[in-house]
This record gives sequence, C-alpha cells and structure tokens, in this order.
Amino acid sequence: MWRADNRARYNRSRLRYPSDLTDEEWALILPHIPPAKRGGRKRTVNLREIANGLMYILSTGCQWRAIPKDLPPRSTLYDYFDLWSWDGTLDRIHHALYVECRERAGREASPTAAVIDSQSVKSAEKGGLTIRTATTRARRSWARNGTSSSTRRAC
Repeated sequence: MWRADNRARYNRSRLRYPSDLTDEEWALILPHIPPAKRGGRKRTVNLREIANGLMYILSTGCQWRAIPKDLPPRSTLYDYFDLWSWDGTLDRIHHALYVECRERAGREASPTAAVIDSQSVKSAEKGGLTIRTATTRARRSWARNGTSSSTRRAC
C-alpha cells in the first residue's frame, strides 16, 4: 500500500536505471546464482551488472543491440541469459522471489485457492482452444492433372 512510510522503500530515483537492483534485491538474488566453474580463467564479470543488464532488457523490452553502453556487452549478457535459462537459474530466482513476495504479504508460500470465471468454464466444456495445423489440401495444378486444358470444367 502506498503510505508515506512505505513510499521511500519503492523510490528508485537514486538508481542509474529504474530496472537496476537495490542492495536488498541483490541480497535476495545472490544466493541463487551458481558459483564460477572450477578450473580455467577466473570470472572477471560483475554478476550484479549482469543481473542489472538482464533486468533492463526484460523491463524495457529493448533489442539486444540497443543495450546502453554502460551495461556489460550484449554478447556477455546474452551468454549469461542463455546459460541461466538453460540451467534453471532464472526459474530458481523467480520462484524464490515469488515465495518471498507471498510471505511478506502474509500469505502462504503456495496458493491454496484459484478463481475460475464462467467464460473459462464454458471454454473448457467445449474442449478449449484447438490449433489446427496443415489441414488444408495441397493444391494441384491443372496441367499436372492430365485433363486437357481444352476440356470445359464443370462449375
């Protein structure tokens, strides 16, 4: 709720971009980011900047080529986005934040009730949305048909 004492908590004017993570948000995400792999070169990238870059892309919907120059390079951001999508890191972060949000609101971690409107029930009774693929007949040319072009077609 927007109260005077609560408003300062959501103030993002001190951040570089509104999508940047605050220290509190970063503290929630950090335990879910996997450590660097053993062997090879040491990790030189700042993971908080990677998270800020991914949050910028996801919140603004900008193209990968339109990432601001003060964020990590787009190839680095995309590689981490691809890796974290593949290994489930983004799913774990999402689930942890979801649970945290529900607990702060005084609710159970997982919802125990659902709301279904009458339109959803009607749609389910009819079998829901069906997707038809490749149901149109292939067109054949008249020349390949073997029928002479001088023969009249019946309409």
